[in-house]
Amino acid sequence: MLLVYTHQISPRVRYVFKHICSRILGVEIDFTTKIEKFIAHGSLKMSYTKQQLGNEFFIKSHDMMFEQGLSDIEVHVQDWDNTKGFFSIGDKGGLPFDIFASSFYLLSRYEEYLPHVKDEYGRFTATQSLAYKHDFLHQPVVDIWAYKFKEALQKQFPDFEFPTRNYCIKPIIDVPSAYDYKLKGIMRTIGGTIKDLFQLRFRSLYLRFMVLLGFKHDPYDTFKYIINRQKSSEFKFLFFFLIGDYSTYDKGINPNKKSFVSLIKHVADYCNVGLKTSFFAIDNIDVLKKEKNRMEDILNNPLQSSRQSFSKLNLPESYRNLIDLEIKEDYTMGYVNHIGFRAGSCTPFFFYDLDYEIQTPLKICSYQLMDYALLKNKSLLDKKKVLNETIREIKQVNGEFVAVFHNYTFSELERWDGFKELFNIILDSANES
Repeated sequence: MLLVYTHQISPRVRYVFKHICSRILGVEIDFTTKIEKFIAHGSLKMSYTKQQLGNEFFIKSHDMMFEQGLSDIEVHVQDWDNTKGFFSIGDKGGLPFDIFASSFYLLSRYEEYLPHVKDEYGRFTATQSLAYKHDFLHQPVVDIWAYKFKEALQKQFPDFEFPTRNYCIKPIIDVPSAYDYKLKGIMRTIGGTIKDLFQLRFRSLYLRFMVLLGFKHDPYDTFKYIINRQKSSEFKFLFFFLIGDYSTYDKGINPNKKSFVSLIKHVADYCNVGLKTSFFAIDNIDVLKKEKNRMEDILNNPLQSSRQSFSKLNLPESYRNLIDLEIKEDYTMGYVNHIGFRAGSCTPFFFYDLDYEIQTPLKICSYQLMDYALLKNKSLLDKKKVLNETIREIKQVNGEFVAVFHNYTFSELERWDGFKELFNIILDSANES
């Protein structure tokens, strides 16, 4: 057990130490404000305060870790070996930076509460982030810092044996619409036909009627392929089905259609299933509750996981609504058009509410890659290179790779050519040393 002496055991201190020590390094942790207890402890220990007590392992604490609410914090990012660091504490401590304050800043998404420019969907974008501006978005810096901390501790406590953890994957299949042409209803089918005619999309028009007449397979119906891949993988896939009402933003299948309900039940026999909340459910708890109840009626089980439409988050309201409805996990944290680590970590963490200064029970599983981000790379070779670089970064810290693909990603549509191979690279990465 690691004993931490600090002058004040604040909620922020407790939260971030638990993430770094317990979740990443697998070490039990306890805190004390009593010097006598600290001195008497015969195993792993450190002080996290303003002044070093003696010659113990020491990291000088940043004032932010004992504050409440938001303040105007100066962040100066500096090079640190092959990564970056901020909140420098000089050479008096066991590390040159207060990695706990830095990690808290990233995990709490402190910067997303500060004034920023949103995109057309009302989202915080990657280009606004500290990580993007200082070129460390591609690294799980919180996990890297944790391993630097572990290395420094081992020098002072060479007899202590740290547990090991293994790299793992969590494939996400996002389903905004299960079918491209099927189960769309008469009015939407007529509307789609007229649109194809006006835009001279004769191939789409032909395919639409071939699918509706049963002569061709719906291009978005890739569920048989995905389930077959699940059968050969030790890691459970997690599907997110949109079952919200039709709107400007969400154009899924009517959840009252028996064939659609049967599909969700069939997928749930092999994979885990969560709720992809509709765009208007993000800020409206009544709509969210209706969609949650609808999914629970289909699954005959309490809903465990959610993912917000368009990866949109309004902090802290979006997460508070999920907590109020007792949803356990969320998979929205990430960037649609950029590969990287939005919260700086590839280890699931709990949402910290900066307004109430508490760690909540909502687990945040931040995704590092969405299929759309790979489209930036024109050749399949470039896509593979970027993908393998991300896998390598996560493997170096034995983290969890969360990748979001869509059901239509596995179709024969030209845009998604080669993506089955990319998905297989992710699945195979867990079996490679």
